[in-house]
Amino acid sequence: MTFVKTQGMQKMKTYLEAGKTVPVVAEVEVLVAGGGPAGVGAALAAARNGAKTMLIEHFNCLGGIATSGLMSHWTGASEGPIYEEILDRCLAQPWPGEPAGHKLRQHICHEKLKLVLFDMLEEAGVIFQLHTDVVDVIMEDGRITGVITQSKSGREAILAKVVIDATGDGDAAARAGAEFAKGREEDGLMQPVTLMFKIDGVDYERAIFPGSFESKVDVPKGEIQALGRRELAHPAGHVLLYRSTVPGQVVVNMTNLTGIDGTSARDLTRAEVACHRQAPKIVAFLREYAPGYENCRLLETAAVVGVRETRHFKGVYTLTAEDIVEAPVFPDWIATRNHFNFDIHNVKGAGLDANGAQAHFQSRGKYTIPYGCCVPEKIDGLLLAGRNISGTHKAHSNFRVMPICVNIGQGVGTAAAVAVKDGVLPRGVDLAKVQKLLQAQGVKV
Repeated sequence: MTFVKTQGMQKMKTYLEAGKTVPVVAEVEVLVAGGGPAGVGAALAAARNGAKTMLIEHFNCLGGIATSGLMSHWTGASEGPIYEEILDRCLAQPWPGEPAGHKLRQHICHEKLKLVLFDMLEEAGVIFQLHTDVVDVIMEDGRITGVITQSKSGREAILAKVVIDATGDGDAAARAGAEFAKGREEDGLMQPVTLMFKIDGVDYERAIFPGSFESKVDVPKGEIQALGRRELAHPAGHVLLYRSTVPGQVVVNMTNLTGIDGTSARDLTRAEVACHRQAPKIVAFLREYAPGYENCRLLETAAVVGVRETRHFKGVYTLTAEDIVEAPVFPDWIATRNHFNFDIHNVKGAGLDANGAQAHFQSRGKYTIPYGCCVPEKIDGLLLAGRNISGTHKAHSNFRVMPICVNIGQGVGTAAAVAVKDGVLPRGVDLAKVQKLLQAQGVKV
């Protein structure tokens, strides 16, 4: 036994694990770590562009926060072919309880979406494995050449020519030694976490659906946001309610916990317990104060607390809030027609952070994301996709949302396939060729 001192921690007892022989269970051209929106976009694009592609995912389904996280809807006004294909396929597929011909295209039926994503990856020839975590990486001369996984099957290795980290927190990139910072620049504070949950028994004819922090709705006992701040215990206090594709069901985005590091299992455990305890109190609040919710009841909670922000990796280029507002077309664009607001949840309590901008967000137009944000500054063979790309705290609050993550994934997956085919490192890929392929897939600049 030895003791080590790590920054910000007291001396910790350590155990030296003996060396192990790890079986190589797969060798692919592109390996995607993480099956959320970014990972799905990346895997589909890589496979559809001819690369032998594998995706590994921690949960029992694909979709990440869109399914396991019980997210209410696809936010923003972004455009993108894979993103829109997902929406169209979900809308076209009938589902028990959904009214025929409903037009809630961006609202999510979670169980349906799981099946749609399974179908899309299988049709594209993507090999995917659930219940699997990345726990380490295989490095050769500063280049990542594979990952070590842990699952019910034990500790295994998967080799790949290109690894795409779409884990949200950047677990593979961090283990590879890619440089990162956490949270906002001045103090490292990160946006709060939320456990989404669903209720039923709501009278849609009378129900209110405040969809943003600025949504002020007068109800018989007062204004609903003011009531939330008064009646719900800190750090909860805002009221966000969203329609489901099934009438009578509502998805609730109201649990809230600050001071959580989503890369810490101990913090995540604390968050799950606290947010689960908040949920029934929120239901009681809605029954008391929200018209149409008098008979609502808790139907289900998400499988995982939703983490908005952790690691920001240092890429070849760092996207800024100014880039998003000015909306230039970057020469090395990899994702286009992205649009959202600066959705910074209060790092110290309920509601919108002082640096956020929703109702008053102004931009010159839909913005592009440069490939340089997806390329780690120093690690080769690795690409970033999703909320872990290189961006400032404020920029991240915009590009972290699911439709934009799908678009980033599509661009990065296409780049990975081209790099493999041309036998070059991802940082040296011919971007003109990548962009031509993206435009052929329906990406518009």
